[in-house]
Amino acid sequence: MILSNTEIQKAINEGRLIISPEPQARDYDTTAVNLHLGTGLALPKGGSFSYDLTKPGFATTLSRNCEHVVIPATGYPLEPKNFVLGITTERVGLPLIPGKTLAARIEGKSSVARCGLLVHFTAPTVHAGWDGPLALEMINLGNADFTLRPGMSIAQLILEVVFGDPTANPSQFQGQSKPSGT
Repeated sequence: MILSNTEIQKAINEGRLIISPEPQARDYDTTAVNLHLGTGLALPKGGSFSYDLTKPGFATTLSRNCEHVVIPATGYPLEPKNFVLGITTERVGLPLIPGKTLAARIEGKSSVARCGLLVHFTAPTVHAGWDGPLALEMINLGNADFTLRPGMSIAQLILEVVFGDPTANPSQFQGQSKPSGT
């Protein structure tokens, strides 16, 4: 069951959902809350290496093979066919509360998709028990640069009720502070 905007705010008020900083009224749609782009980007480098998800320490490997940049106030022009990692301004927490646990999905926004920018186009699930900012996989499939600006509304969070009480199983990215997961 997807939560409405009033139920999302109620979940925040009850501590079943943590979004910090707390959303403003303008950040809510009828069944989602908008999330904003943080100040950092990770630009994956090319090279002779290969990502191997069966080996431990993936977040460290990814971080080592990225250029980390701060988005200038004038914006970062993401050129067509280029891929970057971003991170939300907001810290999202989905505490494990018996009988009241939530999970979420993070999805791109239609307004940016219509320009050719795909935001968080795979692995949309935010598991119950998550706590931290959310990484954003972004690729410009449009024919023109897309300007990324700190604080811009970039994605939306859709909340769902979890049936049953899950056992904690923290992600390797839990508490990440950089787009690359470290």
